[in-house]
Amino acid sequence: MSLRSPLGKVLGAGSAKDGTGHWWGQRVSAAALLILGAWFLVSLLQVESLQYQDIRAWIGRPFSTVMLLLFLLTLAYHSKLGIQVVIEDYVHAPTLKVTALILNNFIHLFLGVAALVAILGAAFGGNA
Repeated sequence: MSLRSPLGKVLGAGSAKDGTGHWWGQRVSAAALLILGAWFLVSLLQVESLQYQDIRAWIGRPFSTVMLLLFLLTLAYHSKLGIQVVIEDYVHAPTLKVTALILNNFIHLFLGVAALVAILGAAFGGNA
């Protein structure tokens, strides 16, 4: 006995079988952002002042560098997934949808790499 509808049997239409990974990615990155965001706020409140030299010294600490990189790269990933869902749900023209999804990937990749370069530059004494 099958639980599929007669139309579903004829069309062979069923689950796309790719939503679960996306759903888990959003939930896991959201949980990580809660932890990393709390670290960011608490850590930033412990900095002496918000002057350029103090923030740069804070970023230069190895633990802060790694945590800040994790925070910003996770944020870029989570944002990419969220915007992808909005595009898939609300953009109906096929060409525009594909274009928007590709742009979404490239823009978030660019933002992730820019965050990586900026943090590593500040941490290792690059000119900023």
